[in-house]
Amino acid sequence: MSGTTLAEWLRAQEDPALVALLRARPDLATPPPADTAVLATRIGSRASVARACEDLDTLTLTVLEALLVLDADLAPVDAKAVRALFGKTDVRPALRLLRARALLWGPDDAISTPPASRDAVNPFPCGLGRSVPGLADVDVDDLPEDERRVLRALAAGPPVGQTKDAARLVPLEGATTPIQKLLARGLLVRRDAQTVELPREVGLKVRGASPLGPVQAREPALGTVARDPSTVDHTGGGAALELSRHVEALLRGWSDEPPAVLRSGGVGVRELRKLARDLDVDERRAALLVELVVNAGLVADSDGAEPEWVPTTQTDAWLVAAPEHRWATLAQAWVDLPRLPGLIGRRDDRDRLLNPLAPELNRPAAPRDRRRVLEALAALEPGTSVTDPDELAAVLAWRAPRRGGRLRDELVRWTVEEGTAVGVLALGALTAQGRTLLAEGPAAAAKRLGDALPAPVDHVLVQADLTVVAPGRLDPELADEIALVADVESAGGATVYRVHEGSVRRAFDAGRSAADLHELFRARSRTPVPQSLTYLIDDAARKHGRLRGGAAGSFLRCDDPVLVAEVLAHPAAERLELRRIAPTVLVGPLPLAEVLDALRAAGFAPAAEGPDGRVLDLREGGRRIAGKGRRRTAQPTTPSDEQLDELVRLVRAGDRAATTTGGARVSVPGHLGAGPSATLDLLQRAARLGRSVLVDFVDGHGTAARRVITPHVVGGGVLEGVDVSYGEVRRFPLHRITSAALVEDDGA
Repeated sequence: MSGTTLAEWLRAQEDPALVALLRARPDLATPPPADTAVLATRIGSRASVARACEDLDTLTLTVLEALLVLDADLAPVDAKAVRALFGKTDVRPALRLLRARALLWGPDDAISTPPASRDAVNPFPCGLGRSVPGLADVDVDDLPEDERRVLRALAAGPPVGQTKDAARLVPLEGATTPIQKLLARGLLVRRDAQTVELPREVGLKVRGASPLGPVQAREPALGTVARDPSTVDHTGGGAALELSRHVEALLRGWSDEPPAVLRSGGVGVRELRKLARDLDVDERRAALLVELVVNAGLVADSDGAEPEWVPTTQTDAWLVAAPEHRWATLAQAWVDLPRLPGLIGRRDDRDRLLNPLAPELNRPAAPRDRRRVLEALAALEPGTSVTDPDELAAVLAWRAPRRGGRLRDELVRWTVEEGTAVGVLALGALTAQGRTLLAEGPAAAAKRLGDALPAPVDHVLVQADLTVVAPGRLDPELADEIALVADVESAGGATVYRVHEGSVRRAFDAGRSAADLHELFRARSRTPVPQSLTYLIDDAARKHGRLRGGAAGSFLRCDDPVLVAEVLAHPAAERLELRRIAPTVLVGPLPLAEVLDALRAAGFAPAAEGPDGRVLDLREGGRRIAGKGRRRTAQPTTPSDEQLDELVRLVRAGDRAATTTGGARVSVPGHLGAGPSATLDLLQRAARLGRSVLVDFVDGHGTAARRVITPHVVGGGVLEGVDVSYGEVRRFPLHRITSAALVEDDGA
C-alpha cells in the first residue's frame, strides 16, 4: 500500500494546524525550518520523536506502539486495523492527538508513523518481538504445558530471555528442555549464545483475545476529600509563618557561626544536625531550609581558601519585610529550585552520603516536574485534598509515563511533603496563595497570603509560670520586644514564650531598663502580671551592669611616660580620641592601622604588635565578598502565536522557492573573485527590469533559506524587494546572500 509522504501531508495542512503542531512540539521551531522538507526531516528525528512522546498519556502511547506492531513505520496501514487491536476501547481521540503532533500522518486508510518511532518509543512495542512472517498461521494450542508456560512468560513481555539453552541449536528429537524444543520448532528465535526472542506472531497467538496485553485505557482513580477552602488556606498560612520563623532563626544563627563549605560542596552532617537541634526540627526540614535560603539568595558561599555559608546582604531586607513577603520569596525559591532536596541523606553510586547543597542534587528539570505536580492539584476544586500521594503519583504516571525518570513517583511524594512544609500545600490540597503563586507570581501570592492570615494581635497573656502566650500573630513591634525578653518554647496557632533570667539579661544588654520591661508587660498583657515576673526582672536588674566593659579599637604602650605624655599632648591625639588608662598606656576607639598612620604623619614612629609582642604587618589586603544572586535554571521561552504564524509563513515561502525554477545561478564564492560583483549586477538588473529573483541566503539563525524576491532597491549593503510568497516588502543584507538566479518563467 503506497502512502503520502510526511512532507506532502504537511504541505496539505492548513496554517492553524501547523501552528498547533509547532506549539505542541516547540523543538521543531528552533532554528526556523527553511521549508516543509526540512520540517519533515526534523519531525522524524529520533530525538524529536522522543520529546514529543514525553507528554503523551498511557493510552496514546499504547496506540503509537500498536502502530509499530502493525509496522506502520515501514508501510502505511489502515486505521481500522489499529482500532481492531483495542476491541471496544475508543482510540479515535488518541489517533487525532498523534496526528496533531505529526506522530502519524496520512488518510485513515493509509496512516504512517516516523521510522524513528521504534527506537524512540520502544524497540519491542506492546511487549512483542520482531516479526517472523512465516509464523502467521502457527498453532500453539497443542504444545506441551511446559512449552506453553515458557511462551506465556515471554508473551507477557519483554519478549526476550536469557538462557544457557541458546548456546546451540539441536534437532527436535535431541532437545531435552522446553527452550531447546521451542527453538527446534522455530517458535523461538535465537539472537545470540545467551538470548532467545519470541516472534511477534507467536506472541499474538498466545495472547489470543488481548493481542496488546493489558491496556490501561482509563486514568486511575484519585481519592479526594472536600474541605473548607478557608481551613486549607489558614492551615497553609500557619505553615508559612512557621517557615519564616525557622528561616529567620537559621539566618541569625549562621550570621554568628557560619558553617564551613565541604570540599565536595554542601553542608556537613554535623552542621546539619546542629541546625536541626537549634531550630527544634527534624533533619529533613532543616535540609530543606538550607536549600531554600541558598536558592533564594539569602545565603551564599564565601569562596576563598576556607569558604563558609554566610548570609548575604539580601538577608537584611528579608528580615524587615512583612511575613507574607518573606513567605513569597521562599515559596518562589522552592518552586524554581533546580534541585531535589528529597535525595538528601541517600547515597550516590559511589556510596557517598548526599548532603544539603551537594552538586549531585542538581536537576535542571526539577522545576518543570514540580510544577506539573502542583498544576495537577490546581486543576482540582479549591479545598479538594488528595488523600494519598501515591494515588496522585499513579495518575501523573498514567498521564505522562515517559516523564520523570526513575524518580518520577518519588518526586510526587517529595513535592507534596515539601509543598506542605513551605505552605504552598496544606491538608493535601493547594492553598489559595499557592494557586496565585503558580498563576500570577510571588507579589500577588504575598497579597493573597496577607488576606488569609489573621489580623496581628497587640496583646499577650502572661501566666504565673513565667510563660507568655501570644494568642495569634503579634504585630511586628510587639513581636520584636517579646522575642527580646523571652524565648520561644512552642509555636503554632498560639506561640508560647518563656521568660527566664538569661532572656531578661538579654533585654538589659540591648538597652532596656527594668522600668521598660515592667511597662511592656503592664501595657500589653491582658492578664495580671504575676509577682514572680516582677521579682525576676528586679533581681536581674540589681545584678546587671555592676561590672562594666567598654570597647577599645586599639592601644598604645610605651615604657617612657614622657613619650606617652607627648603623644597625648599632640593635636592628633584629640582627633584620634586617645585617652590614658595607665601612666604608660593609651587607648582609643579607632582601628590600630588608622591610629598608626595618623601618628606617623604627626612625626612619631610607632609599630604594631600582636598578642605575643611581635611586630605585625597591617597593610590592607583589600579582599571583599560580594553577595550572590538567586540560583535559577533558565527555562525555554514559548513562542507566541504571532511568532509561530510568521514561522509557518516562512516555511510556505521556502516551499514556493523550492518549486520555482531559476536560470543560471550566480554564486558568491566566499573568497576573492567576481562572485559578489556579479551577484550585485544581477540583482540591480532584475530591479531595473522588474524581474523576480531566486535568492539563496543565510538567515540570522545561520540557517540556509531560499526566497523568490522582486527587487526594488539594491544598494547600501541591502536588497529591498517584495517577497513573492509573502506579498510584503522585505530587506535582506547583501552579505548574507550566497547566490541568485533570475526566475525563468517571470515575464520578459
